[in-house]
Amino acid sequence: MQTEGRNAVSELLKSGATIEKIMMENNPQGSLNAIFAKARAAGVRVQFVDKKVLDKRSATGRHQGCIAFSTDYKYCALEDIISSAEQGKGFVIICDGIEDVHNLGSIIRVAECAGADGVVIPSNNSASVTEAVIRISAGAANHVKVAKVNSLGNAIEKLKKAGYWLYALEADGTDIYKADLSGSVALVVGGEDSGVKKLTREKCDFTLSIPLRGKVNSLNASVALGIAAYEVVKTRL
Repeated sequence: MQTEGRNAVSELLKSGATIEKIMMENNPQGSLNAIFAKARAAGVRVQFVDKKVLDKRSATGRHQGCIAFSTDYKYCALEDIISSAEQGKGFVIICDGIEDVHNLGSIIRVAECAGADGVVIPSNNSASVTEAVIRISAGAANHVKVAKVNSLGNAIEKLKKAGYWLYALEADGTDIYKADLSGSVALVVGGEDSGVKKLTREKCDFTLSIPLRGKVNSLNASVALGIAAYEVVKTRL
């Protein structure tokens, strides 16, 4: 897997992932020099190259002077997320049809910042955790558990058995500011166009909506998730 950008590479080093090597621009300065120091302390090989070499190897065109090469992203099992949660205060985010890598990266970043125990994505009709997602997440994908499951319906049933309340984020639900989000919570966010799918929504316990005051009738999926996630955080402060 290829990870690009100073922040994403720095977070990859913190995560303890297996990094084969880091390609870095000659004569590193500032934060690049700090990344080199971290890599050397971790025993990671650093190869210094001309910027033109990085430009050629870059998949995004935004390498910022460094590209890390690591083993493929390792997903966890849903059971790992459930078992790592504090009793009665589990917090899981479920992505139902998030196909855009920018949205998935942003959602994972929100999940990590809000202290979620993990993110669940389906095997089909969903973006996967790629180097682009890791970069967009600002490296958060290296710190939060992500489970890829064959069936969201089965995952929801497992979460219910573990004591979670399931909340779908949709336009026609209960005002989120009036909801009780205490206990173990799983927030379900849908794709930009389709929203939370009907079968998934039917398995959820509640549907929540964010009040909109402007003329546009919807929020970006990752923005909506961010607002909802911090309502959960607020109940725990």
